[in-house]
Formats: sequence, C-alpha cells, structure tokens
Amino acid sequence: MFVAAVLVLTYLTRCSGKIYEDVSQLPGLSYDFIVVGGGTAGNVVANRLTENPNFSVLVLEAGLSNEGVVDSIVPFLLEDFLQQPTYEWNYTSVPQAGLNGRNVANLKAFILGGCSAHNGMVYTRGAMDDYDRFAAVTGDPGWSWNNLLPFFFKNEKWTPPVDHHDTRGQFNPSVHSSEGINSVSLSALTWPEFSHHVIQSTKELPNDWPFNVDMNSGKPLGLGWIQSTIGGGKRSSSAASYLGPEFITRGNLHVLLHAQVSKLVNSNRVNGKITFGGVEFAQGGALFTAKATKEIILSAGSVGTPNILLHSGIGSQKTLSHLGISTLLDLPSVGQNATDHPVFGLGWTVNSNQTQESITQNTTRFNEAFAEWNRSHTGPFTSETTTQLAWLRLDNQMFTSNNFTDPSPGPDAPHIEFAFSPGTLGSTPPGSHTISVGIAVLHPLSRGSVTINSSNPFASPIIDAGFLLEDLDIFTGREGIRKVLKLFNQAPTWQGYLVAPTMDLEDHSDDALDAYIRSTMFPAYHLVSTAAMSAKNAGYGVVDPDLLVKGASGLRIIDASVMPFVISGHTQAATYVIAERGADLVKKAWGPK
Repeated sequence: MFVAAVLVLTYLTRCSGKIYEDVSQLPGLSYDFIVVGGGTAGNVVANRLTENPNFSVLVLEAGLSNEGVVDSIVPFLLEDFLQQPTYEWNYTSVPQAGLNGRNVANLKAFILGGCSAHNGMVYTRGAMDDYDRFAAVTGDPGWSWNNLLPFFFKNEKWTPPVDHHDTRGQFNPSVHSSEGINSVSLSALTWPEFSHHVIQSTKELPNDWPFNVDMNSGKPLGLGWIQSTIGGGKRSSSAASYLGPEFITRGNLHVLLHAQVSKLVNSNRVNGKITFGGVEFAQGGALFTAKATKEIILSAGSVGTPNILLHSGIGSQKTLSHLGISTLLDLPSVGQNATDHPVFGLGWTVNSNQTQESITQNTTRFNEAFAEWNRSHTGPFTSETTTQLAWLRLDNQMFTSNNFTDPSPGPDAPHIEFAFSPGTLGSTPPGSHTISVGIAVLHPLSRGSVTINSSNPFASPIIDAGFLLEDLDIFTGREGIRKVLKLFNQAPTWQGYLVAPTMDLEDHSDDALDAYIRSTMFPAYHLVSTAAMSAKNAGYGVVDPDLLVKGASGLRIIDASVMPFVISGHTQAATYVIAERGADLVKKAWGPK
C-alpha cells in the first residue's frame, strides 16, 4: 500500500480544550481521580466521571496527540499506520515455543485513544455466554449479558454508512442504540462482487454457513455483515468520541500527554488495606507526582497495567524480591493468565479486478480515492478491509473423540472466527488480485504472562502470550482451515471466481497443517486477563467484581486486563462496556450516600 503522509488537515482540527502537552500547563497536580492511560477504557472513565461537576479528573497519557493523524483517522490507511513506530510502544514478545521459537509483535498504540486509535475498528460484542460466564466466575450478576446490555447501548451511537445504501437485512436495529457516544456503522458497499459471493455462500451452504443478520445480538453464530467503529467515513476512537469537543471543554477534565507513569507512590495502610496517595510519572526527563484524593484508576491496558502494579510493589513476592522491589501487596496473579486470539489466514488469487489491489497497486486510483475522502469522506477509504465475518462452532463430538473438553462458555458461543476480505493478508505479486480469509481461534487454552525483569519502571516489560502451547488450540485452528477449504470447494458461487490458492493446503496431513499454522500465525492483538477479576473471596485474581484491587483501597483497574477470559470476538466493544460499567461503579461509590 502507498504510505500516506501523517498530516494535520485544517478541517480535522478541533478545539484542544483541556488537553495539555506539558505538565507546567496544568493548573495543579491534585485531583479527585487520576486515570492512568488515555486509551479505549480510560477516556470513557474520564468522560463519565466528569459528568459530575464536583469530580475533578486528570488523565495521564504517555503517548502523542491523536489530533490530525490522518493514517489513524482514515479507515483504509490502517496498515500504513501500523507500520509507523512513532505511534507504537514497539513491544515484541519473547520467543514463542508454540511458534517454533518465533518472536511476534505486540501492537500497543502510543497515542491518545490507545488501541481504539489503531485497531481494526471491528465492533463485535461477543456471545451472551461470555458475559454470563463473567458473572458466574465473579459471583456478580452485574457482569451478565442482560445487565451489561444497557452499557453497550450507552456506548454505541449507531450511524448510517456513508454511501447511504439500503441496510435492511444487514443488521437488526432492535439490538443497537443511536443514543451513545461512540459511532458504530456498517461499511459502504465498496466491494459488491466479493460481498455477493460471500453472502451467496450462506444460501448455497446454509447448514454449514448460516446467515446471521446481526452478530451483536448476543448470539453471533453464522455469517453476516461486519460492523465497525466508524462514523462519517472516519475512525471513531475513544479520543475522538469520549473526548470530543462537547466533553473536553469541561473545566473538571484535564488530559496530559507525554506523561509516562512509573509507579504508584505515597503508600499507607488504612484498616489493613494498602492505599496510595499519588502517581509518579515522567515527562521531559523529569519525575512528577500527581495526587489523587479519591481514587487512582489504572486503565493502562493488559501490558501497561500489570507493569505499573509490579513496579509499585503489587504482585508476586517472589518476583518482586528477586528484583529488589519491596512487596506492598502479595498478589501472585498480577500479570498472569495472559490470553490472546491466535490468527492465521488463507488466500486465493481471483478472476476479478475488484479487489483492494485495484487501489493499493495503482497510484492513480489510490490518489483519486484519497482525494475523494479528503473532499467528502466518502469512497473506498471510508471502510476497513474486511467485509463479512463468520462465527462457527465445532461439533461436540469432535472434541470428545479427540479427548478434548469444549473450551467455550456456552452453546451460543463460537469456537472460530472467519474474516472475509477482498485483499491479501500478506504481500501480493504485482498485477495479481487476491482475496483472503483470516481464521482466529476464539477460546485458546494456552496462557502466558506479562512480567518484568528489571526494577527500572521504564524498561520494556516481558510479554509472553503463550501462543499454541495447548493441543486444543492447534486442533481448533486446523479444523478452521478445513471449514474454509470445504466452503470454497462446495459452494457453487466460488467456481470460476477463484483462480488458485496462494498456499495449496488441500489434502494436507494434520502435521502439515499444524506446521503451516505455527509458521504463519500472528496475534489478534486482543491480549487480556493480566489483572483478571474474580469472586470477592477468591484466592486468585487481581481485582474484585467492583474492579477494586484485592487488598487495596482507592485503587481500581478498568481496562481489558480485568476480563477473566477472552471473549468470543474482538475485544474493543467488551473493553468499552467494562469501562462504562466500571465508571458507573466509581460514581456510585462516591456519589450521594
């Protein structure tokens, strides 16, 4: 793809409000609440808390401003944006035993909006079974699907697609909200030929690939149209939405950029629980301390949050003492239970020029499409690269006959995700046109960790996602390949459209398919569970169901790290709903008694 310059365009500029670049610009360093991390969750929390004019909130964000960063704002330019190290933490995993010793990237955005400013913009809530399992594990019915649905609605602002095509039969309005803050939309019909073949498959193989009019109903099984956090042809990140012009001008909301938190400071014990009076952060080579009079809320994500906890003396005493860090709170679960979706893909060349290569390999067409987006926020640059998603379960008999137990949370939760794209997952030979299907294992048994090997809080944490360590995960991926091959072989719509596979996997042995998966797998960048919630009296976990850190007072975690299990879908929507409910819990704790 042609790399578009990262520009500040005049029509994108908004009032910067209370977003500060330098600590000296802040009116002070004492607030009721300090939110560590201006990412997907942190900006939700800051927005909702400052609805109360009596609460003052400071958001500390290590990264750069999102304002005018076109490669983030324009959905089609995602791949260009991910190649820019300026906006990344540039983390890499340790060698992965399940991937033949390969290191893999762990993309974490270094920009206001966090992962919502650089993710694939896919909006999937997962299955109701996911959240009902959250409720069962934590003993808190507030985490069930039915009780979280109002928070999904509170987050979501359903927005018509920019081409204003007839969307009847492509989604179910009754399971969506137009009253929220973050835009969610169907894509424009940019690739009608490819989309026709995908949807036609559901008519020709309805038993194997049933059509699902709306995968966000809580029952995602089937194949349907993708929904994305895009509004008006632009990415809708947490920074663009929850810190939008109507919110950031609040006098009680301040956001400080370039502020990397090192640790929690000024510890004390009150009624047997550890408390922290402030947060230490670095900016411009100097250290500062911000004081929180009510709560410190960690929203630094599944890597940042355990990293800060460990350097603050919260974690496994064995790990901390080895590094010379005093243990203030012995919580061995900090940084453990790390889970991500393993992803790999299949590709085919096709007998059509209506693929993404018609833009990415054609300078004239690329420039025309970019110019159209600049003029009117319409055209192919308004959509990300996937058109449909499918969610399928494996037969229960397949698990039992192979001595496995079903890893899913319930009968309406899929085991595998399939992402259909009119383009390639890798490099494309000049002049060729390709399609691809991404395959994700949704309930991996493999677990990893995020930990530290230095007492320097600014050293990179040690990230081990533990990919494909369990036989069940590779088995599930293998069956995913076979489902896709069967689809393209048996659905008549694909005959004459497909030319040849980019990697021929027909009639391959289990060992050959396993080798393909291990050599080509990459992360979904859905890392969760490194500060997981558990029941109030559980002997494991990091936070209680109210998201307060176990054994601490005035310290809460509100981000993707608290999920006890990864959900049956992309984690963006789940993180938003955790933040919405988390903010509600904080407001109730400090509201009128």
